[in-house]
Amino acid sequence: MSEKRIRGIAASPGIALGPVYRYEPSLVKVDVERGQDEATELARLEAALAAARQEIRLLAEEASRAVGPKEAAIFSAHELFLQDPELLQQVQERIRHQQGAASAWQAAFQHYIQQLQTAQSEYLQARVLDLEDVAQRVLRHLTGQAEESLQLSEPVVIVARELTPSAIVRCPRDRVLAFCTAQGGPTSHVAILAKALGVPAVVGLGDNLEVLRPGQLIIVDGEQGLVIAEPEAEALVHYQQQAQWLQRQASLAVETRQQPACTRDGRCYPVRANIQAPEEVAAVQAFGAEGIGLLRTEFLFLDRQQAPSEEEQREIYRALIEAVHPAPVVFRTFDIGGDKPAPYLSLPRETNPFLGVRGIRLGLKHLPLLRTQLRALLRAGAGQELRILFPMVSSYEEVETLRRLVHEVEEELRQQGQALAERVELGIMIEVPAAALLADALAEVVDFFSLGTNDLTQYVLAADRTNEGTASLADPFHPAILRLLQLTIEAAHRRQRRVEICGELASEPLALPLLLGLGIDELSMAPRAIPRCKQAIRRWTLSKAQQVAQQALHLRTAAEVRSYLHTCSPDGSSPLAE
Repeated sequence: MSEKRIRGIAASPGIALGPVYRYEPSLVKVDVERGQDEATELARLEAALAAARQEIRLLAEEASRAVGPKEAAIFSAHELFLQDPELLQQVQERIRHQQGAASAWQAAFQHYIQQLQTAQSEYLQARVLDLEDVAQRVLRHLTGQAEESLQLSEPVVIVARELTPSAIVRCPRDRVLAFCTAQGGPTSHVAILAKALGVPAVVGLGDNLEVLRPGQLIIVDGEQGLVIAEPEAEALVHYQQQAQWLQRQASLAVETRQQPACTRDGRCYPVRANIQAPEEVAAVQAFGAEGIGLLRTEFLFLDRQQAPSEEEQREIYRALIEAVHPAPVVFRTFDIGGDKPAPYLSLPRETNPFLGVRGIRLGLKHLPLLRTQLRALLRAGAGQELRILFPMVSSYEEVETLRRLVHEVEEELRQQGQALAERVELGIMIEVPAAALLADALAEVVDFFSLGTNDLTQYVLAADRTNEGTASLADPFHPAILRLLQLTIEAAHRRQRRVEICGELASEPLALPLLLGLGIDELSMAPRAIPRCKQAIRRWTLSKAQQVAQQALHLRTAAEVRSYLHTCSPDGSSPLAE
């Protein structure tokens, strides 16, 4: 057969060559059944729910060991589904009408899933796969069917229409070369978990997936979102060489992870870690991060019935500061609301949470909550430099209000005789297009910018990253995104303000010369991506990166930008911008 090339969405970088393994798990389905007595069926339901909860907790522990607590948080959401009072009420009502527990559970969940599928919120629609995973888990316990496990006799490329988080975590990692799925986008669970595992992945292949047959030799290029079936000899040799080169670079990156990230012409860049839980501090140090460039403080505010106290927050913030001292910690104030609700705030359900009351919008509507967090942060930073970052800023007035609030809280604490941070730096996330376009004015009233390219991309391009229908449009290499980054960085530098990038683009090897060339000052990313990023920086010169960036700014499409960057080499050793 002749070589076939099919394109999807690049979800996790790397190159893999191997045979196809078609993963097609069977689904548990039950017919409508008449139950025994109500008490018996309710007891059966509770036993199945308890067993499912235990399994999910074990999966979360396994995932935390394998990929870290951030990615393992997927399973916390699974456990919350089992506690949904509306869902449980529907199931219990069906049982009271003499339906068996299994068919009652199936019917209620199908109704729940149909509601999400028809919801206007793309975020909620994207959670359908999670719900189906949970529904099947409980159904297996109600019907006595064992969970299927992957039995792999050799290293393979897993090919499936979709993959649940539990299936990915349970894969024997020493025999999985790559993942290819028909569905999914750059923020799908496959993408998130594959990156964390260091496994190449291409998603969003659609019906093209059907050309991949069991046992067929394929090449998976996770950098370009490309799958090659029945590769010809020339492609085979090329990708074998690239895979070997990437492996050498990966080994070198790990060996030198604690060394500074300096270009060949002497420009050094701090590379810090994005984390969202204290448990990740060990990874910060292990992977060579120079501090924490983004601490998502939501972990203190979600999945609880009462807001955290000032003292609880202060103790945790102080411990984090001390853990990485003398390197800095950038504390982002809570970004909750919309898709990340806090039960104690009684927030209304929003049709489009990504454009709703979230981030600093919610903080300014709930001032006591924000004041308490600011008090805790200022006290935690006693004797140290403190960096506070505000999310979802879209106006000059918001920043002025936030500055006044911080000063008010500082004065309040001084009058109470509390020890405070010696110096406080205030920064804002540049993730709303309005903030990028106002960068020159905003740079007058803040100390630093942090580029949140994930949200900035979807807002600029009107393309929800969690919607499989638009995920391919949400491309951070789009010329409009690059020009906004240029505008923001230049505006900041005119005011001698530094700019860091904390979005996923920071850990994208292909983007590195662009970011350096545009003038980024600091980078922050998932801890596991840091060794690779540092090694990539060391291969470039700043002057060469500036040439690359200037050329890329003149291109017209994201595809042209990506194609051009794949031809750029800092030293001639590889066409990959690795």
